[in-house]
Amino acid sequence: MSKFNVDTLVRDNVKGLKPYSSARDEYVSDGTKMVFLDANENPFENGVNRYPDPQQRSLKAVWADLKGIAQENILLGNGSDEVLDLLFRAFCEPNRDNIITLPPTYGMYKVLSGINAVENREVLLTDDFQPNIPAIIQAMDSNSKLLFICSPNNPTGNSISEETITALLQNFKGLVVIDEAYIDFSSKESWVSKLTEYDNLIVTQTLSKAYGMAGIRLGICMASKAVIAVLNKIKPPYNVNGLTQLKALERVLDKKSVTTEVANILSNRKVLIDALQTIPFVNTIYPSDANFVLVKVDDATKRYQQLIKEGVVIRNRNSQPLCDNCLRLTIGTSGENETLIEKLKSLITK
Repeated sequence: MSKFNVDTLVRDNVKGLKPYSSARDEYVSDGTKMVFLDANENPFENGVNRYPDPQQRSLKAVWADLKGIAQENILLGNGSDEVLDLLFRAFCEPNRDNIITLPPTYGMYKVLSGINAVENREVLLTDDFQPNIPAIIQAMDSNSKLLFICSPNNPTGNSISEETITALLQNFKGLVVIDEAYIDFSSKESWVSKLTEYDNLIVTQTLSKAYGMAGIRLGICMASKAVIAVLNKIKPPYNVNGLTQLKALERVLDKKSVTTEVANILSNRKVLIDALQTIPFVNTIYPSDANFVLVKVDDATKRYQQLIKEGVVIRNRNSQPLCDNCLRLTIGTSGENETLIEKLKSLITK
């Protein structure tokens, strides 16, 4: 592709913005014992009386090593939703620019477009849940700044083909954001490995799914150094708190536990899919590269409400495009899986 210049996409007010410099930006500790009287903190130690590292250096160092990239290619956020919001605020001029999303997909893209007064141009996936490249090309114009691709996709569970994403990276004039929240459950290679090939590529991941850290809110953005530099200009100085940094670092370093849990989820996914094939009111089981399975049933609302009465909460996706009468089933523990299967079987005659 031709040379991509991210500066052409940055909002004018952001280009001239001087980021806030916090006390912990101006003096970075090297571990030497110091008397800190620079940040107006409460001096009485309780474990959280000091401001956290605004650049999360220790955590970034471990994550960079894990992903084979530089720390300068990483931005951490208060969940992936903050990362996504920063992209809007950095690159999309309110009431002028637009984004392109591919429903059915993660709902926050649309919510954030509304919050930031940015037009959301929706291009439905094809019947096999793949992007419609000609329709996307037709929908974009000179003000199309962001294209969101969720892969594996939520709620459909499938991965987007490499050929399709490559074509979009080569033809979309803005930034292509690949949301890989569920990549750890897939056999497909992460697009992080392609960051050096495409300057307009942004990959987001999270600790909420495979790492089991949904409660600490930690999202990761990986992109060119130029893109990350822009986002660092506008992020809040202490957007990732100290407790989150500590717990995230512990979990990322515990590779064995994460690997074991992912393998368990994948094994339980197969058990659930096999069982679903025996349920008469399940009409279609869609392929999944995620920690959930999308199924089409005879009456999604009826089956959802029946399971609620049986003490099992799933997600009714019936209202989403291309998801008529579809339920999304998250893969639980072996015991939770067995309960779900048992309850589904009990509904056969109801």
